[in-house]
Amino acid sequence: MPLAPGELSHIVANSSNHWRKLFSVYAKFMYQLGVQPGWPERWQDYRDKHLLQAGSGVALLFSEPDTQRNAVHIVAGKTYAAELGLKGLTWLDHHFAVNPEHRLLVSPYLDYRQLSNERIAMLSALIRRYQLLSRGD
Repeated sequence: MPLAPGELSHIVANSSNHWRKLFSVYAKFMYQLGVQPGWPERWQDYRDKHLLQAGSGVALLFSEPDTQRNAVHIVAGKTYAAELGLKGLTWLDHHFAVNPEHRLLVSPYLDYRQLSNERIAMLSALIRRYQLLSRGD
């Protein structure tokens, strides 16, 4: 379910700083993937006005990925991935794992310390690869 306009700001204002950090890393990641038509010039404005809004094309789920859907799935955090008992993962390094058959990626948690700018760039490259695979390119 998409957030209503202003709801993200409300969550940040009325909860811990953790959510602000998570939403910020998510927005930086989306910007690294590539600015889309209609997006603001700054990732901060994208975060505040577009992230998780209706029509954004992205979601934040708290459930096991539905690999039957035609989408790239990112599980944020090795601990969460282990709790889900995901099968068929190939670890690329200490931070990232993939399951190409299900277009599933395990990445560091959406936190500045775990998903640094360098790791955001790597995650973006992995996403681009799986987006191409989903189109048959």
